[in-house]
Amino acid sequence: MSLKELEAKAIQRLKAFEPETEPYYLCYSGGKDSNVIRILADLAGVKHDIVHHHTTADAPETVRYVRSIPNIKISYPEKSMWQLIVDKGMPPTRLVRYCCYELKEREGQGRVKITGVRWAESNGRKESSDVVKIIGKPKTTQKYAKEIGAEYQVNRQQGLIMNDDNDKSRRMVEHCYRTTSTMVNPIVDWTDEDVWDFLKHYGCKSNPLYECGWNRIGCIGCPMAGNHRYTHFRIYPKYKNLYIHAFDRMIKKRLADGKETTLWKSGEECFKWWMEEDPDQITFDDLEGA
Repeated sequence: MSLKELEAKAIQRLKAFEPETEPYYLCYSGGKDSNVIRILADLAGVKHDIVHHHTTADAPETVRYVRSIPNIKISYPEKSMWQLIVDKGMPPTRLVRYCCYELKEREGQGRVKITGVRWAESNGRKESSDVVKIIGKPKTTQKYAKEIGAEYQVNRQQGLIMNDDNDKSRRMVEHCYRTTSTMVNPIVDWTDEDVWDFLKHYGCKSNPLYECGWNRIGCIGCPMAGNHRYTHFRIYPKYKNLYIHAFDRMIKKRLADGKETTLWKSGEECFKWWMEEDPDQITFDDLEGA
């Protein structure tokens, strides 16, 4: 499919699911995919609010870049990343990403969200997302989908995913979005090359971190970044110190709450474990006796 055809298809998707009573909630991270959906929403002529969730662990370049975006609404969290670590009693991991929910996903409930989710980014996204994704009470949403004859699949989070923009899918979104988390992913089938060609065509100068060799824009220290975290902390040593101090306070709180902490005795030990070991299988239940 040519770039022009991809663009037309994405615009059609955005028009198909546009809410009647309020603007779309466009989730803007400051990355390349966010810029694509921002431009597409303008081209489609759909009403939308561009919302960026400041995580308190964003790179300084991202913070400055986001502030340069016209009509951006920046949402600041009630608790910082560093306070969340203390409150949760464990570092964020690839499996336990409480930070994503608390810092980026909690707001916008009852709104239809536009996201830049793409299959090309990971196998997990290909398995769990499509053009439309609805997460709510499984029995309720699936019951209504069956009643109207909408075609759907169930992903790992028990959410419904639909891959078209026909009338039944539209009715599903109109019925569910007030009581569920409903996302429209207009570029779900785009490749990285499609994204960069589109941005070049429209003269969009993206986040300067891409020019420094970054492939992914996210929080400094995000477990999803893998070994790239070593580079991040070398460039931003203050963030390393912030994590270590947060881990120190986390351990003190665990001890004060009567929870043993045999995995680590200090923030430094916890940071090393977090970076070098494989904490992916660690859950809250595991840490209750750790």
